[in-house]
Amino acid sequence: MKILVVEDDAPLAEFLNQRLQQDHFKVDVVSDGREARQRVDQGTYDLIMLDLGLPGEGGLEVLKHIREKTPELPVLIITGNAQVDARVKGLDAGADDYLAKPFSFAELAARVRALLRRGSRPVQAMFQVEDLELNCIDRTVKRAGKSIELTPKEFALLEFLMRHAGQPVSRASIVEQVWQMKGETLTNVVDVYINYVRRKVDEGFSKPLIRTVRGVGYQIGGRK
Repeated sequence: MKILVVEDDAPLAEFLNQRLQQDHFKVDVVSDGREARQRVDQGTYDLIMLDLGLPGEGGLEVLKHIREKTPELPVLIITGNAQVDARVKGLDAGADDYLAKPFSFAELAARVRALLRRGSRPVQAMFQVEDLELNCIDRTVKRAGKSIELTPKEFALLEFLMRHAGQPVSRASIVEQVWQMKGETLTNVVDVYINYVRRKVDEGFSKPLIRTVRGVGYQIGGRK
């Protein structure tokens, strides 16, 4: 397994390099956005660790480039900015998980293993709830034949809901399965993303498909 670490904090980058190699990963380390883009274009990686606060070309620009080139490549954001809006921007740009500094290496390693496991899982190709269709192969969403544009994280959230169509799912389970995190962390971000997806999937249609289940979480499809 090969990991690209994009981190401008030299001591932290060297620490990650050494510890990841001790865990039997092959590691490349770069310190700026331009070189990160070049490595993504030239190399084959199983996961990328990306600091958002890079000099020059920022981490968000690098992340958008990664998603254009390799949509399925797992990306773990590492940054000192723990504000919710920063998390939302990174996740909305296509990151798979988020880890704020300072962090323990044990937690980082667990996140890496979870992302790599998720990347190897087979997926069902198509899901349908009434007139809403989601295609996992070409990553398209349509309702009543009309195409709906979703960000990578919005797509992952909708896919999780549709995998459990007709069943209520908790915020904690969404965090665990969509963001690969445990406990109540990021549940407020879940609410933000549910609103994003609702606006795109339900607005303009006579029947809303996504509903809030009070005291539980959210559900798509099924009777109210």
